[in-house]
Order: sequence, then structure tokens, then C-alpha cells
Amino acid sequence: MSILAPNSHILYREIHPRDQHQHYSTSGGGGGCLFSQKTTSGYIWIDLRNRDYKKIRRRNMRVDAFWSDLSRPTSLEMEPIQDCEHLDQILLHAQQLSQPILIDWMAAWCRKCIYLKPKLEKLAAEFDTKLKFYYVDVNKVPQALVKRGNISKMPTIQLWKDGEMKAEVIGGHKAWLVIDEVREMIQNFV
Repeated sequence: MSILAPNSHILYREIHPRDQHQHYSTSGGGGGCLFSQKTTSGYIWIDLRNRDYKKIRRRNMRVDAFWSDLSRPTSLEMEPIQDCEHLDQILLHAQQLSQPILIDWMAAWCRKCIYLKPKLEKLAAEFDTKLKFYYVDVNKVPQALVKRGNISKMPTIQLWKDGEMKAEVIGGHKAWLVIDEVREMIQNFV
């Protein structure tokens, strides 16, 4: 049994027919489905938004989902920064590539930091080739690193370019507003 759902990532069914090949696929938009049936002269498309689906329901079918580029991830895990030396290595590498980096200064006990992290990881996938995303858990690193970032509130998201901090967003408000501010900050420097 197959489930037709709005989430196209879970939609897939293939049963080989006895006498003819049919190809069924979802169309993007409106929640309806377009089905195609292969005949000798090509494909016949059937729109399932009307009530014709009962005529073909018992036939063997193949159901595919079409979605945008699957080679691009929807989320990228941010890499942790351990200490000042590690930060120096990251900044040097980014400077050689002339690529900015984004650092999320957070704490494991901070609820807003925890809610913000997955949203930043989705944003990291969006800007995958343009900049690299890192995070620092301020309770797990030496305080010299926290002082170097000049961190007083959390979460703080900083954009570093050419070895120095260029801009920051202090995320004490709603996560979607913070993400909008971070996106705007990134677009100003990338």
C-alpha cells in the first residue's frame, strides 16, 4: 500500500505491471497528481483532481516524486571550535580561500541557542559554497577564546572576514528574526 502525501520525499512506489508499463508521478502544486500511462504512441496523462482515479486504482503502477536537486543538502552540521589555536587555523585557512566564516557563540544550557542551531544549519546549506559555519560552546572552551570573541550575551552570531570580526547579531529574540538578520549580514559581506 502506498501513501500519497504532500511531502514528496517519502513518496515512492514501484510495482511491475503484468502487461503494460505505466508511469505515475506527482505534479508540484495544488496537491493534485498527474499520472501518465505509457502506450504505443507515447504517454497519456490523467489528472487525478477529478474523479477518474477509480478507473485506474486497481492497476499496477509506479509512483515517483519529483523534487529539486537532491545533491544539495538541506542542512549542514556546523563544526565546533575547540580553542584559540583552532580558531587561528580556521581564520588562516579562510583567509587563504578569501572566504568569510560565521561563528555561532552558544551554550548548551541556553534555550534560544538550542532552538537557533538547527536553523543556522539550514542556512549553512543555503550558503554552502560561499562561507563556512562554526560554533563555539562557551562552557567547553577556554575563557581566552570567549574573551577573544568579545562575547557578553548568547547566542551571538559573528561574521569573520580577513582574520577579523566584521559584523555580529545578538540573538535574544525570535529565531526566525535572528535568521533574517543573519542572512542580511551574510549578504552584506559575501
